[in-house]
Amino acid sequence: MLKNPSTKYLSFPPVGLTDRQWPNRVIDKPPVWMSTDLRDGNQALFEPMNVNRKLRMFKMLCDIGLKEIEVAFPSASETEFAFVRRLIEEKCIPDDVSIEVLTQAREHLIRRTFESLQGARRAIVHVYNATSKPFRDIVFNMSHAQVVAMAVTSVKFIKELAARMPETEIQLQYSPETFTGTELDFALEICNAVTQAWDATPQNKVILNLPTTVELTTPNIYADQIEWMHRHLDRRDSVLISLHPHNDRGTAVAAAEMGMMAGADRVEGCLFGNGERTGNVDLVTLALNMYSQGVAPGLDFSDINAIAREFEDCTQLPIHPRHPYVGDLVFTAFSGSHQDAIKKGFAAQKTDMPWNIPYLPIDPADLGRSYDSVIRVNSQSGKGGIAYLLETGYGIVMPRRLQVEFAGVVQRATDASGREMSAADIWRLFSHTYLDTTAPVKYIEHHLFEQGKAQGINLTVEIGGTTHLLTGKGNGPIDAVVHALRGVGISVQVRSYEERSMSISGDGGNAKATAFIELAHTGQRECYGVGIHNNIVTASIRAVVSGINRMSLAIDATHQAA
Repeated sequence: MLKNPSTKYLSFPPVGLTDRQWPNRVIDKPPVWMSTDLRDGNQALFEPMNVNRKLRMFKMLCDIGLKEIEVAFPSASETEFAFVRRLIEEKCIPDDVSIEVLTQAREHLIRRTFESLQGARRAIVHVYNATSKPFRDIVFNMSHAQVVAMAVTSVKFIKELAARMPETEIQLQYSPETFTGTELDFALEICNAVTQAWDATPQNKVILNLPTTVELTTPNIYADQIEWMHRHLDRRDSVLISLHPHNDRGTAVAAAEMGMMAGADRVEGCLFGNGERTGNVDLVTLALNMYSQGVAPGLDFSDINAIAREFEDCTQLPIHPRHPYVGDLVFTAFSGSHQDAIKKGFAAQKTDMPWNIPYLPIDPADLGRSYDSVIRVNSQSGKGGIAYLLETGYGIVMPRRLQVEFAGVVQRATDASGREMSAADIWRLFSHTYLDTTAPVKYIEHHLFEQGKAQGINLTVEIGGTTHLLTGKGNGPIDAVVHALRGVGISVQVRSYEERSMSISGDGGNAKATAFIELAHTGQRECYGVGIHNNIVTASIRAVVSGINRMSLAIDATHQAA
């Protein structure tokens, strides 16, 4: 058993914000987005991306629509420094994109960082120092005043170096690292000192990044902390409050959403939640959550498969198949009840109405995903999913009772194999069960004739290797066929009949007719026969023969006819 946590772990008290406003707000516009894929995300990889992969990732981030991208920690290594130089010297940075570089609050590191930015049009210099009590007391052994002085001194030095580079527009970003573990009054003190040292104005805003460096509490407490800072910061009109949620507790997306509701202007994160430990907040999930609520996120994920594959290739990290919106299986229903609801939802959905499909909070087509993957069939599946795959892939629109009957056939096959069945597998099973039946009766040909008010038919079939020419008449072709087959001792009743047009994939789009006939025979349950042909009468006759063969009748009368 787990140990008693109350004696081992610290709990963090609530903020005490009794008049909090954020729970009554909704997200109605996107934040300023900032990608940390090339920095925080890259340093979290087993093998950091090489320059070529970083360039591919940078281009993809620009194509998605990100306007602020943290590209490197230039003072950390020559590789990081060289990458920034390459972006600038090879003019890889679009005019409307700002690169961001990270540095610790140390003079020699800041100087090296500015060396990497020579010739850049625009850049965000992101400086940070840890502010929480464990870091002050244990890691750095510094007082409150010393921690504030470190931040202020660094900001003033950045301001001085920026003045020497008039060709580059420099924006300051400051992070009180370990913000969520820092006393709020001290976090406020150091942030106000930074904005004063920078002399922030509405035209020269400072970005104050308030990270969950380690996620310590539930998202609502983080939201309270953000709202408290939002209310109390000096020069609020000269500040952009930025969020940098990590996912240690698995609630980074919720923390970011609540933080935006609490007054934040900007969000930093990575595609698909990459980042140190359990990752940064997932920008894809966050953006598509907004999209699913009717809010345009300002980021383009209309070809999410291409983005996912490029991400996997650049980072060598797999995307989980159940990852929200993006995983290979998130738009896939194996459950029979889910499949049935989705199928009915698609049937009811009108193009001019809001999206309202059960189990699908977002239209897969908006992300470039096809509907082919929505319904998948295994031993847990039911008639709805099977029917959907045959309808969308092969034009077979089955009557409801046939759906039930064929679902049993599929169930037995998947139980026996223990594996998933593709649409092609289901089509082959459907063909084998209904269309390819030739025993005991094999259809050869027919000719219709009129006999007064009745429909007559001359039907040629093969039974047990012997060819039979049968004649029958009735109130229509199907009735005539049933009467003709009595000549070889086959007696069935037609319970129901439906016909539909179809277009089979790979058949050039030529219209064909499908006939579904439900037959009954004394002492046996009803069963379906199916026929497909360009001619509806031929399709109907094939359906009757299909149903008879599926009944596996013992045709003793064959010998009598012979």
